[in-house]
Amino acid sequence: MKTSTIPTLLGPDGMTSLREYAGYHGGGSGFGGQLRAWNPPGESVDAALLPNFTRGNARADDLVRNNGYAANAIQLHQDHIVGSFFRLSHRPSWRYLGIGEEEARAFSREVEAAWKEFAEDDCCCIDVERKRTFTMMIREGVAMHAFNGELFVQATWDTSSSRLFRTQFRMVSPKRISNPNNTGDSRNCRAGVQINDSGAALGYYVSEDGYPGWMPQKWTWIPRELPGGRASFIHVFEPVEDGQTRGANVFYSVMEQMKMLDTLQNTQLQSAIVKAMYAATIESELDTQSAMDFILGANSQEQRERLTGWIGEIAAYYAAAPVRLGGAKVPHLMPGDSLNLQTAQDTDNGYSVFEQSLLRYIAAGLGVSYEQLSRNYAQMSYSTARASANESWAHFMGRRKFVASRQASQMFLCWLEEAIVRRVVTLPSKARFSFQEARSAWGNCDWIGSGRMAIDGLKEVQEAVMLIEAGLSTYEKECAKRGDDYQEIFAQQVRETMERREAGLKPPAWAAAAFESGLRQSTEEEKSDSRAA
Repeated sequence: MKTSTIPTLLGPDGMTSLREYAGYHGGGSGFGGQLRAWNPPGESVDAALLPNFTRGNARADDLVRNNGYAANAIQLHQDHIVGSFFRLSHRPSWRYLGIGEEEARAFSREVEAAWKEFAEDDCCCIDVERKRTFTMMIREGVAMHAFNGELFVQATWDTSSSRLFRTQFRMVSPKRISNPNNTGDSRNCRAGVQINDSGAALGYYVSEDGYPGWMPQKWTWIPRELPGGRASFIHVFEPVEDGQTRGANVFYSVMEQMKMLDTLQNTQLQSAIVKAMYAATIESELDTQSAMDFILGANSQEQRERLTGWIGEIAAYYAAAPVRLGGAKVPHLMPGDSLNLQTAQDTDNGYSVFEQSLLRYIAAGLGVSYEQLSRNYAQMSYSTARASANESWAHFMGRRKFVASRQASQMFLCWLEEAIVRRVVTLPSKARFSFQEARSAWGNCDWIGSGRMAIDGLKEVQEAVMLIEAGLSTYEKECAKRGDDYQEIFAQQVRETMERREAGLKPPAWAAAAFESGLRQSTEEEKSDSRAA
C-alpha cells in the first residue's frame, strides 16, 4: 500500500518552507539561504570567553601599546570619566541613620577633609608601591577596565607605625589572576576566581610577578572579604548575563577591524614611499629570459661572467654620459634603452573614505564618537558636535557610575572604617546604627570627575542658568557637570566677595545684579505688607 506524500508549502524564494518563512527570519536560513551556513553554538558567557581569555587580553594589550586609535580610546575614557581629580561628595543616609541633616553635613565635611589629606597625598601613601595617588589609581582602574574588561584592587594593611593610617591598596593586573599551576577550569574555580554554587566570588588566586622569568611562579589565595565584612579584594566588571566570572574587554567586537586598519595604514604608507622613491626608470632591451636568469641568480661561471660584463658595459656608458634630471643637459641613453618619467600619483585612491568608514565602526564598538576617536572635528556644526558629545557623555557617565565609582566607593569604605576606629572622624552620638551595622549608609557618596566638554561656553552657561531659574536643575547638578563641587564654589565666592569689599573693589556684575534684585524684591514685599496693614 503506497503512502501519500503530503505537499510542502514553500515561501516566496521557492526553497524555504512556509512555516519557517513565517517565523523569525534570524533563526532560519534567510532569504535565498544566506544564513544557512551560519550556525554559532549557544554558549554561556564563560564558555565563550574563558577558553581564549588570555589570548584575547594579550591582543587588546598589544593594540593599546602599538595602535594610536586604541591608545586614544583608552585616554578618552580616563579623561572624560575621571579627569585630573576624582572628588568625593560624601552624603550619608541621615534619615536612615536617625541623625539630623546638619549633623550629617558636619560629619561629611570632616570626612571629606580627612579623606583628601589621605587620598591625594603627594607621597602616595595610599599605594603599596608608592607610585599613585587615589585619582591615579582610579584612572588606572578605568583604563584597565577598558582594555581588559575588569579591574582588581587589593586592600592591604601597612605594618609600619610611621603613618596615621595603615590602610593601603595595591593595583593588581588581570594577567595575574589565574588558576593555580595553570590548571583547567572547574565548576568552583574559573580563571583564577573561586566561586560558590550560587556563582558569588569567594576568593582569588593571584600569581606573583615572575619577570624576568627566573623565579618560579607562585599563587596566593586572597579572600574577597574579611570576616568582619571589610573588603579584601575588589573586583569590578559589568556582567552581561548570569554566571559570568571574568570581564570581557571592550575591544573584542572591533579587534579584527582595528588590526586590519593598522595593517592597511602601514601598507598604504609603504606604497606611498615606494611611489615617491623613483622619479624615472630606464627600460633596457634585455629580453625576459635573460632578465629572469640574472634576477634569479646565475648558477654557472658563464652566466656570472655574462651578468658581470653586461652590468660593466652599462656602468661604463652612463659614467661617461650621466643621466641627470635636475640639470639642463639632454641625456643620451645606451642604444635600446628608453627613459620613462614617473609622474606623482594619488596615493589616496579612496583610502580616506574607507578609513572613515572603519573608524566609525570602531568608534561605535568602543562607545565613543567618531570625532573623538579620530580627532577630526572638521565639517561639524554646533548641533552635530553637541549631539555627538552628548552620546559619548552618556556612555562615560555610565562607566563612571558602575566602574570608577564602584572602585572608589569600596576603597573609601575601607579607609572610613579605620578613620572611625582611630577617631579621626567621630560618628554623631544620636546615630541609630554603628558603622558595622550600616556600612553602606555611612559610606554613601557620589564622585565628581571631569566636566562635560563645553563646545560653546556661552551657550552652555546660558543653558545652565535657564535650567536653574526654571527650577529644572540645581547648582549642585550644574556644577557637577562642569566637574566642580557647588559647596566649594559657594564658599570661595563668599571669601572673594569679602576680600573685594575689604580691598575697596566693586563687586562683580553678577553680584551687583543679584543684590539689586534682592533689594527690589524686599522693597516690594514691604510695600505690599504696608498696604495690607
